Amino acid sequence: MVHTAHGYWLAEAGPVTPAPALEEEASADVVIIGGGYTGMWTAWQLRERGASVLLLEGELCGHGPSGRNGGFCETLWTHLPSLVERFGRERALELCLASGESVRSIGAWCEEEGVDAWFTPGGYVMASTAPAHDAVLDEILAAAPGDRVRPLSAEETRARCDSPRFRRGLLVADDATVQPARLALGLRAKLLDVIRERSRVTAVRSGPREVVVETASGGRVRAGAAVLAMNAATRGVPPLRHRLSVTSSHIVLTEPVPDVIEDLGWTGGECITDARTFVHYFRTTRDGRIAFGWGGGRLAAGARLHGKVEVDPEVATETHAHLVDMFPQIEGRAITHAWGGPIDVSPSHLPQIGTLDDGPVHYAFGFTGNGVGPSHLAGRALAALASGESTDLAVTDPNPVRVPGEPLAITGGTLVRRAFLRKERLEEAGARVDLVTRAAVAAPRALGMHVAR
Repeated sequence: MVHTAHGYWLAEAGPVTPAPALEEEASADVVIIGGGYTGMWTAWQLRERGASVLLLEGELCGHGPSGRNGGFCETLWTHLPSLVERFGRERALELCLASGESVRSIGAWCEEEGVDAWFTPGGYVMASTAPAHDAVLDEILAAAPGDRVRPLSAEETRARCDSPRFRRGLLVADDATVQPARLALGLRAKLLDVIRERSRVTAVRSGPREVVVETASGGRVRAGAAVLAMNAATRGVPPLRHRLSVTSSHIVLTEPVPDVIEDLGWTGGECITDARTFVHYFRTTRDGRIAFGWGGGRLAAGARLHGKVEVDPEVATETHAHLVDMFPQIEGRAITHAWGGPIDVSPSHLPQIGTLDDGPVHYAFGFTGNGVGPSHLAGRALAALASGESTDLAVTDPNPVRVPGEPLAITGGTLVRRAFLRKERLEEAGARVDLVTRAAVAAPRALGMHVAR
C-alpha cells in the first residue's frame, strides 16, 4: 500500500512543473492568496470580468485538499435545514439552487475547456445505517423540495448499491463526482499566466482602497482588493482564527474490483455517504476501484498540521475496517493507496463567505469537507465582492459562533470526537447510548455549534 500525504488522485493526474515564485514588485486589481479550488475559481471568474489577477500559492496549486478529497461534487440541498435556520427559507432555497447551478457549471466548464476530470452526474445517495440515523434523512426530506431531494426505500437504496448496512436513503440527483486532482490541475493549467507558486504569504496590510501583500520569496503585490482562499490555514488569520477549527479525513482505495462493483449493482456512478456525524463517504472510480473515506480523523491544534492529518496509519487502518464492514465482499482484496488531509470546519457546518471589517479583504472558508461544488459558488461570490458588486451569494452567519482558543479547542474537540465515535458505534450495534456520552455529544449544540450537517 502506498500511504502518502498526496494520495492516488494527484499521482494519477501526473506531475506538474512549478510556476515561478513571486520575487519582484507587482500590481493587480485583485490578489488571491491560496491556490485550491476556491482561489482558482475566483481567479477564473475575475478574468471573465476583465480584471487583472495575481494568485499566490505557498506550494503547488491543487496539491492541498482540492487534489486529495473524495471528489464529491455536491450541491447544498442536504444542508437546507441548517440554511433555513440561519437565513430563512427563501434565501436558503436561493443558495441551494445556486449551488446546483455551480455543479452544472463545473461539468460544462470541463467540456468547454477540454478538461477530462471524470465529471459524472450520477447523483448522491445518503443512506441510513442505523435506526437512530433515520431522523437525519427525515429532517432533510421534510425541508427539501421533492423535485430536488427524494426518498429511497430500502429496496431502492440497495438497488443502487447493495450494502447490507443500508436501511433506506435519499437521492440528490443534481450531484456528481469528479477526479478531484484532474479538476484542480485542469484549472491550474488554464490560469498559469497569473499563478505564482512557492510564494508563501508573510504579510497582508490593508487600507481603505489598497491591499499590500508580501511573500517569503521576496515579492510584493499592490492590489485594489485581496481574497483569502486558504482552507485550514485560515485558522492562522487573526480576525478569523476563532471562526473555524481543523480536523481531518482519510481515504483508502482498493485495487480494481469491477466484479465487486457489478455484484453490488453499483453501476450508476452514485457517490454515497451514510448519515453518521463522522461520515463514511464512498464512490467508484473510472478504473473500477472503490474509494472509501472517513471523516473521523484527528483534530489539529490551531493551523499546525504537523503531517498527522495527512498520514495517519492508525486512522487509515480503521478506515479500511469500516470499508470491509460496509462491503464484506472487499475482504481479502488489496488496498493500494491511503492518504488524508485537513478539513476547515465551520461551527455552523456551512461555508463562510464575506469581507473583513478593516479593508477590501474578502474570504471564504469552512467548507467542512464539502467544498468541490460549493467552492465554485464561493468563487462566484468572491469575484463579485472583489469587483465591488453586491451579491446574494455571500454566506456569513449573522452571529458567528466563536471556537475556543488553544489548547481548549483541541482538548475539548478531542473529547467530543471520542464521544461521537462511541455514540455511533453503539447506535450501529443497536445498543443504548449511555447518559455521559449523550451529554458529551450535546455539548457543541449547547454552545451554538452544528457538528453534523
